[in-house]
Amino acid sequence: MEVVQDSAVTGDVIARARTGDEEAFRELVEPYRRELSLHCYRILGSLHDAEDAMQETLIAAWQGLEGFEGRSSVRTWLYRIATTRSLNAIRARRRRPPAWQPMPGVDLPEPTRVGEALWLEPWPDRLLAGVPDVAPGPDARYETKESISLAFVTALQLLPARQRAVLILRDVMGFRAGEVARVLESTEESVTSALKRARGTVRRHLPASGHGGEGAPEPHSAAEHELVERFTRAFEAGDVEGIVALLAEDVLLAMPPIPFEWVGSVPAADFFTATWTALGVPPRLVATRANGQPAFALYAHDPRAGEYRALGLLVLTLTARGVSAITRFEAGVLSAFALPLTMGNF
Repeated sequence: MEVVQDSAVTGDVIARARTGDEEAFRELVEPYRRELSLHCYRILGSLHDAEDAMQETLIAAWQGLEGFEGRSSVRTWLYRIATTRSLNAIRARRRRPPAWQPMPGVDLPEPTRVGEALWLEPWPDRLLAGVPDVAPGPDARYETKESISLAFVTALQLLPARQRAVLILRDVMGFRAGEVARVLESTEESVTSALKRARGTVRRHLPASGHGGEGAPEPHSAAEHELVERFTRAFEAGDVEGIVALLAEDVLLAMPPIPFEWVGSVPAADFFTATWTALGVPPRLVATRANGQPAFALYAHDPRAGEYRALGLLVLTLTARGVSAITRFEAGVLSAFALPLTMGNF
């Protein structure tokens, strides 16, 4: 998938950048910065890791500009660097998911199942605003809203690193098999084989309703707004029955990277009841958006400090059947959403 460029203008910018002109280099790469960051995030599943990979991508591009021969577009060249740096980051990871540490004083119900322990962080919608609306290639299988969904990014993290990169480049970005082979310094046969295996794995792990499906409320629609408003009112009132009424029967509660999961409206009700019993009062919610989905920062009142302290971030997955998943992240992710860890009042 190549982007049509004015070769004369691009050639002039590259020539100036090669002389050490930093402004020319910024002019060359800035149009692709946000989409490349999102590409790194899809591969790594972590906003912070994606930021690091993007920084390494820009450094490598600056240092390797002399080696750019113009046989592909600047965009494809940058995708090759970003993919390589992201795959290197996966190989260099030495972290392990933390041991299960329940919140003090909270006697949570037994989890329904133990899933994969994934390093996963949400992607703030405010960072999507800078992604150019570039149509994917003809081979793309996923629309943008599908390919940034939490369910899809979670499924990607279950793939081996190379299969992950192949599926993203082929099915999300729409690059042709030959282009992906050049990006990964591989063969078309290897790319095709990896893609087949990756598609099978994603198909098995991605919920049938993971992308919403027919009847699901459109992002920012009146129907979505009404459902979010009802959830907010029930949650802040501690109305467990009101929340359960909005949930799909097989709703999933997850807290990555902790692998424990609660599946079903009854375990979900028990989970919320136990949490609110320990806190004394339900948390307050501050609306935001993550991965193209409604999300909330949670704040609990600390009477000793006279302020509200952040408990984490909830991301809702909405389908035609209601809320099909609630994913909780630690409070440390809130800085990426420009939200504070403490608030004086509501």
